[in-house]
Amino acid sequence: MTEDADRIVYLNGAFLPAAEARVSVFDRGFLMADAVYEYTAVLDGRLIDFDGHMQRLERSLGALGYEYRVDRADMLTLHREMVARNRIDVGGVYLQVSRGAAERNFIMPRGIEPTIMSFTQRLNFIDHPLAETGLKFISVEDSRWARCDIKSVQLLYTSMAKTRAAEAGVNDALFVRDGYVTEATASNVFIVRDGTVVTRPRSTEILPGVTRRSVIELCARHDLKLEERAFTVAEVQAADEAFITASPMYVLPMVEVDGQPIGDGTVGELTRKLRSIFLADARASAV
Repeated sequence: MTEDADRIVYLNGAFLPAAEARVSVFDRGFLMADAVYEYTAVLDGRLIDFDGHMQRLERSLGALGYEYRVDRADMLTLHREMVARNRIDVGGVYLQVSRGAAERNFIMPRGIEPTIMSFTQRLNFIDHPLAETGLKFISVEDSRWARCDIKSVQLLYTSMAKTRAAEAGVNDALFVRDGYVTEATASNVFIVRDGTVVTRPRSTEILPGVTRRSVIELCARHDLKLEERAFTVAEVQAADEAFITASPMYVLPMVEVDGQPIGDGTVGELTRKLRSIFLADARASAV
C-alpha cells in the first residue's frame, strides 16, 4: 500500500481503519464482478461534479437491476466525511456498490443487502508533469464486453491493455473497435482538427464520462466548435492536437499514438485552454 497506514475507509455504515475492513467471500462483487463504482475528484478539499457522478451511479445501478436506491444527501455527507477523515486536499473518493453477499449463482438474487464501500486516494494531476509533456499511447483491439456504458468493476481487459501499454513504454492504450477509436482505458478521447473539437458520441461502447460532459458544455459556453462522431486512429495521428478527459485527471494532452506524433508532438493550445477553463469552472462549482 502506498497510502498512509492510518487511512480510513467506509464499509456498510462504518468508518474504520483500512486494515480492519472485511468483505464476505460470498460477495457478488468479489465472485462475479457484480458491482458498480464511481470515482469523484477532490480539488482543494472539495468534490468535483458530485451530482454528475451520482447521476451516473444511479444509471449504472438501474441498468443492472439493483434494488438499492441512492440517497444523494447521505452520499454527499459520506464523501465529505471521507475527505475530512483522510485529509484529502487533491485526489479522489472511490465509491463501490455491490449487489451483496449470497450463495454463488448466476441468477441475480433479490432482497439482499448491498455492500457499500469507499476509500480515498491522493492523486495530484494539477501540477502533474504530464500536463506539460503529454501522454503517449498505443492502440489495441477493444475486446471488452458490449455494455461499456455501465461503470462496473469488470476491468480485467482494461487492466490487460494498460499493462500492455506500460510494457511498451507508453502511458496508456486507445481501444479500437470496428476500425474506430472508442475510448482509452480510463478516459474519453477528444481530437482537435481545424479548430473543431471532436469526440465519439455516447453509446453502449463508451462510458458516459462526467468530465467529458463538462468539457462538451464548456465548449458550448465558450463558443468552441464541437462535433460528436466516430474517428480512426489515423485521424488521431493526423489531428492538430488531442486530449483525454477523466476524473481525477481532468483534461490531459495526448502527443503520440503508436509511435507517431500528434500535430507537432507537443501540447496543443486549445487543449491548454480547455484544461484551464475546466479547472477554473471545477473550482467554482465544487461542493
